[in-house]
Amino acid sequence: MTYELGQGTGPLRGVRVVEVAGIGPGPHACMLLADLGADVVRIDRPGGGMFASGRADVLNRGRPSVALDLKRPEAIGAVLDLVERADVLVEGMRPGAMERLGLGPDACHARNERLVIGRMTGWGQGGPWSQAAGHDMNYIGITGALHGLGQDRDRPHFPGNLLGDFGGGSTYLVIGILAALLEARTSGRGQVVDAAIVDGTAHLNAMASTFAALGLDTGTRRSGLLDGGTPWYDVYETADGRHVSVGALEPQFWAALVERVGVELPDRDDPANHATIRGALIRRFKERTQAEWAEVFDGTDACVAPVVPLAEAPAHPHLAARGTFVERDGVTQPAPAPRFSRTASTISSPPALPGEHTREALAAWGIADVDGLIACGAAVQA
Repeated sequence: MTYELGQGTGPLRGVRVVEVAGIGPGPHACMLLADLGADVVRIDRPGGGMFASGRADVLNRGRPSVALDLKRPEAIGAVLDLVERADVLVEGMRPGAMERLGLGPDACHARNERLVIGRMTGWGQGGPWSQAAGHDMNYIGITGALHGLGQDRDRPHFPGNLLGDFGGGSTYLVIGILAALLEARTSGRGQVVDAAIVDGTAHLNAMASTFAALGLDTGTRRSGLLDGGTPWYDVYETADGRHVSVGALEPQFWAALVERVGVELPDRDDPANHATIRGALIRRFKERTQAEWAEVFDGTDACVAPVVPLAEAPAHPHLAARGTFVERDGVTQPAPAPRFSRTASTISSPPALPGEHTREALAAWGIADVDGLIACGAAVQA
């Protein structure tokens, strides 16, 4: 694949982003920016990072890879040259690491006052744990989010690394970057976006704070409105060992469920009936397969949907009709989201191998003497 600027088609076309490669939420944020049309150049270490996922790493799609040895001053100079031409810098190192390299906010803003610097960490740039290691479940653990997850009252259950890394992390990083870019158009000045997963997760979990303020949060799992504490918001096993999700919260949706489930149920407004209702639904859903129940509830307001594994999700009729998943270069992956009426987003390129575009991407960004950088070992062309 050859690289040139301006390949993106989304609403961020023309926005230039420099990404200092990391793992997890940082790459996810830059994938999203690239999907939205931004020109993102990823700075990899020579030889790549800790995961050798290659072309299958969907998080690295849509942008070229430049391999630079950031231990060499010539490579640091090249990054600053890129920063001078960029609108955004994204990095996910521990606080202070970029400063020690000579790539901290002061150095970057000295070259480009309008630069927005997105800093992705778990604990944040400040605070007593800012220098500590951590992972998704640690971040969601201290914010109150993990404690309530799962329908097992004896222990919490974590949803992979979806809630912290990507819900509270990359999503809030992108929101912050876009807000800072908009403000920079007025002020002419960039700023630092301190995107901490703990902050974003706490903010994402705001409805739980509402429930707590209303006295609806007992601190016990499977006791509330949205955690399986009621029989009308839960997961039920079907005859073939699969499951359906039931989310019939509102009375009219519950009435639609009762009509189609085909079993008489007592008044749900009386808490004394909840155990009876749950038992009846458990028995009833086990009488048919998931596919049979999916047909019963297809397109209705009963708020019942099958629980399908990821491998089967692209073939679900609704997702297939919308093109929610696409196949690109032999890899099935999520299509860009959200969607725009005029400036549709596209996947501009497959995931790049580390250093695959060092020469052409640096040249496209106007970096001088790329051959010299490669010759001295500061840059590597894979």
